[in-house]
Amino acid sequence: MKIIPVIDVLNGIAVHGVRGERKQYQPLKSVLCKSPDPLEIACAFGSLDFDCLYLADLDAILAESANLNIYTRIVKKTGLDLMVDAGTSGLTQAREVMKTGLSKIVIGSETLNSLDFVSQAISAFGADKVVVSIDNKEGKLLGASAAIRSMDAVLFSHKLACLGVRHVILLELDRVGTEHGINLTLIRTILKESGVDVLVGGGIKSLQELETLRALGVSGALVATVLHNGKVTIDELKTAGFL
Repeated sequence: MKIIPVIDVLNGIAVHGVRGERKQYQPLKSVLCKSPDPLEIACAFGSLDFDCLYLADLDAILAESANLNIYTRIVKKTGLDLMVDAGTSGLTQAREVMKTGLSKIVIGSETLNSLDFVSQAISAFGADKVVVSIDNKEGKLLGASAAIRSMDAVLFSHKLACLGVRHVILLELDRVGTEHGINLTLIRTILKESGVDVLVGGGIKSLQELETLRALGVSGALVATVLHNGKVTIDELKTAGFL
């Protein structure tokens, strides 16, 4: 199982995401890097033997301009495999985002109008380049259309599998930044019933929880808060075989 560090970008800088309440996000303070500059943080992760990175471009998700220059600089300077959620909901925007050298584009249910776009993205970029984020908040699936919002996370994962999606993120937005723990019941259900590779984000609180996810067969864990506050250390991750 991969440990995938997370950078949330808002107003061009890295911020500490908590419960999806974006208006209250503050500049990131991290034991790994003194600056909230996304490139410096990405470089720090690269120097610590991580090989991939997840970036949530909140500026783009909130319908502002995508930080394309940040993606390009991270890819060129760090060599990390970079996956980005830029609130992409159409092929024109997706192609612009992919031109920056991303390893994978993340399509978030929160900004998804139609499952047709998922099919189009797979056709355009290939199934291994597309990750769909199942954005859950307070037990409900977020979506930009009534059709998406009418589903729950499990049904949505089934629909994605039928479209040929190979990789999904189960993102519990109300747990982000809280260290309240993961939703094991939902994770087990999606792993059992969807048949896709599952990455998990939101609420991860300890090394032991990461080991639980690995034992379940989760493909990757999106981790931010416990890395930045030092509650899970790089040495611990290496000793446990995650790095």
